[in-house]
Amino acid sequence: MSIYKKFLGSNFEKLHPKLQQRYGLSTEREIFIKGTGIMTEVRNAGIHVMPFLHMGTASNLMFPETGTNIPFTIENYCYKDSYGRETVSWTRKFDFGNKIRRFDETMIYSEKQKVIRSYLGNKQHLVATLHYKANDDGSLSIHSGPQHFYEDQINFNMPGLFSGIAEVHESYNEKEDLFHISIQVRNKTFGAIFGYKGFFKAEFKNVEAKNIPAYAKPLREEIRE
Repeated sequence: MSIYKKFLGSNFEKLHPKLQQRYGLSTEREIFIKGTGIMTEVRNAGIHVMPFLHMGTASNLMFPETGTNIPFTIENYCYKDSYGRETVSWTRKFDFGNKIRRFDETMIYSEKQKVIRSYLGNKQHLVATLHYKANDDGSLSIHSGPQHFYEDQINFNMPGLFSGIAEVHESYNEKEDLFHISIQVRNKTFGAIFGYKGFFKAEFKNVEAKNIPAYAKPLREEIRE
């Protein structure tokens, strides 16, 4: 069963059928999704958050570039990680012309906590709790909770100064046959620090587990949730 369906339960049926298809990925079906589109706006809060955004580029997290009408791709794969957990990978690429930036996540359903846990970036050092809501209009809202940092024996809650709370809204437009997405990351101190919005068209294709590309998986895996 999809990790998102596990979390939403019967509310999963409230989602538009195309969103049910998109968030219904599981290893039982061996399907991956590739979305291609445009982010009409990529923004950040300006010079005072640049050090954090530059730091994020090292682990495919956040980045300092901004712009309008940025070519965008997103790939989702579902696989069992080395700890046997059902995992969904999110590989986003933003083409700024002279540079391609990535924003990667891998998500699991925590059986212990009964929530979605998202490992941010490609090293799984940073993990956040995600809360999903299926709206009456068929769209999906996502809100992130506190973040934790893991490295070897280190384990601590991220201080508010260095953590961001994400708000996501995704919907499907039948006339356009497009998914619309908006993401905003806020910080208690700096306010809105990073975000983007736009649209993409999705293709659903078969893929065997052995053919999932290496770039779709993190460089290291963290067992702590």
